[in-house]
Amino acid sequence: MAATATAGAAVRSAAAPPPRQYKLAPQSELRVEVLPDAPLRVRLVAGTTEIFGTELPPEGLVPVPPRSKIAIFTWHGATVELDGVSESEYTSDETPMVIYVNAHAILDARRAGARVAAVQGGDLEASQGPRVIVVGPTDSGKSTLCKMLLSWAAKLGWKPTYVDLDIGQGSITIPGCISATPIEKPIDIVDGIPLEMPLVYFYGHPNPSINADAYKVLMKELAKTLEKQFSGNAESRAAGMVINTMGWVEGLGYELLLNAIDTFKANVVLVLGQEKLWKMLKDAKPNIDVVKLHKSEGVVLRNSKYRQRTRSFRIKEYFYGIANDLAPHSNIVNFSDVSVYRIGGGHQAPRSALPIGAEPVADPTRLVAVNISTDMVHTVLAVSYAKEPDEIISSNVAGFIHVTDVDIQRKKLTYIAPCPGDLPSRLLIASSLTWYEA
Repeated sequence: MAATATAGAAVRSAAAPPPRQYKLAPQSELRVEVLPDAPLRVRLVAGTTEIFGTELPPEGLVPVPPRSKIAIFTWHGATVELDGVSESEYTSDETPMVIYVNAHAILDARRAGARVAAVQGGDLEASQGPRVIVVGPTDSGKSTLCKMLLSWAAKLGWKPTYVDLDIGQGSITIPGCISATPIEKPIDIVDGIPLEMPLVYFYGHPNPSINADAYKVLMKELAKTLEKQFSGNAESRAAGMVINTMGWVEGLGYELLLNAIDTFKANVVLVLGQEKLWKMLKDAKPNIDVVKLHKSEGVVLRNSKYRQRTRSFRIKEYFYGIANDLAPHSNIVNFSDVSVYRIGGGHQAPRSALPIGAEPVADPTRLVAVNISTDMVHTVLAVSYAKEPDEIISSNVAGFIHVTDVDIQRKKLTYIAPCPGDLPSRLLIASSLTWYEA
């Protein structure tokens, strides 16, 4: 790692290299890792290419977001140009794209069949399109495959729902969330997942083991809301879901994976990069399709420190934008103007009310009022849509604020938010997510 970091620093300190072109053979790709603080742009010179299922527009220079790890793939051959500094760039003809697009074709046929069933007045099961859950160990390319499947479906006119259960990274919004959003067009190379209509439930931690039962409850709430939407929209129902999952696939992680398959009624499981997991799921879920796919050799391994930095960048992007072109708004509220709650904690019942010999058990979904203190500085709080505290666990959130100061004497809390104005709710949810702006 030290050698890599030194090499990266050397690249940043050197003058930017001149633009360079790569001629790609059919069914090959150019793999590029982008530095966090050095701009890089890509231009399609000839032919056609795509980045994770989204076509690269011809001629114009397209900025690649910092810290991205992309693969510019061509089906029929192309010439592309890179302008700027990268951490690494190389071509490869060893790619599983043909396998992935074949999987997409099968899913597309199922969507078409579900649409026909809906028109013919078929039952809910017949009119349900594929509910695809993508699983695999850490750094197996799950979120990348999800983007491809979503973009390819959207390119054909479908509007599949993307569900993100990976609270460690967060591809729809910040980490610590279970979320979903419809995908109406191929995912933008620069802007990423659209955020016009997300459904977001706040877990508040990057690791499900902190409160696994609360994680299950929030998955159930999200699934319930999506079922209501599908019941009134035949097109969305036929388009189905693509569900991204965490990379924790053993012990409790495996248990949560099985729970997710049941909760969202997944009917297709795509397993990336681990035959053992494929066999276990095939035995555990004999009535649904469990398919093993090769992972791309271009997937980059990330250690825990890198993941922690990525979480910080995701939080920063929420307030400042991917290109650092947004200006969050600072505001001050009285302690009495807001109420902060934590999900999980406290005992279900006092010892005196329990059977002899029984130990009190923590209630994973109980709401605990949190006193505002200086410990909240640098933490992220979610703004709940709930009208009353007891609705918090079943309500999605409006957005997030970052606490920058707590004045105990004056009883004032200072925070930044993405937009100006009063908060849409006085009910806030505490978390263990921190971000240090410096």
